[in-house]
Amino acid sequence: MTYVVTENCIKCKYTDCVEVCPVDCFYEGENMLVIHPDECIDCGVCVPECPAEAIFADNEPQATPHWLEINRVYADLWPNITAKKPPLPDADKENGRKGKDVELSPLPASEDVT
Repeated sequence: MTYVVTENCIKCKYTDCVEVCPVDCFYEGENMLVIHPDECIDCGVCVPECPAEAIFADNEPQATPHWLEINRVYADLWPNITAKKPPLPDADKENGRKGKDVELSPLPASEDVT
């Protein structure tokens, strides 16, 4: 079993889950996070930390094969994220909006230049 980040993370990208992950298995795209299924230790500590309620065990109906594949593919392409960052600017407005799956950006997170 592994945990899977699903549609509601898109355009929210809260990172509370990253902060509690004991194995740093989250990867960051431009507008969502994913979990590397081969690195996840199935502890589930990330689930209650996700304000968007977008993380599910792979045996739950919300964690469809489509979302498992998205997590698997992009975890190999995007950079690892190990520290909490601010969510996307409209995260609270986007949280819970349906139909965001078509808005998934394949781009990795951009580096913050400060």
